[in-house]
Amino acid sequence: MDVVTKAVGAQNTFSDALSLRGDFSLSIAGTFVGTVTVQRSFDAGGTWADVDDFTGVIETSGYEPVGAQYRVGIKTGKYTRGTATCTLRENDTGR
Repeated sequence: MDVVTKAVGAQNTFSDALSLRGDFSLSIAGTFVGTVTVQRSFDAGGTWADVDDFTGVIETSGYEPVGAQYRVGIKTGKYTRGTATCTLRENDTGR
C-alpha cells in the first residue's frame, strides 16, 4: 500500500505525487485556515488539474478508474494560517 503525507503550513506547498488506480483515501487533519486542493496528472506530473477543494478537516475516499498521479496541498493565495496534515493513501492496487 502506497501513501504520501505532507504537513502543509504555507502556500504553494504540495505533497509528493502518488500513482493511484482504484480506491484511495484522503485525510486532512490539523488546525488551519485555507483551501486544500487535490490535483491529478495524466502526464507524470507535467500538468496538474484541480480535482477537489477542502476548507476543513475531512476523511473521505475516491476512485481513480484509469490511473493517474495525485498530489494534495495548498495553492498560492489559498493559505491564511495553521498547518493542514494531508495524507493520500492507496487502498488497493486496482491493477
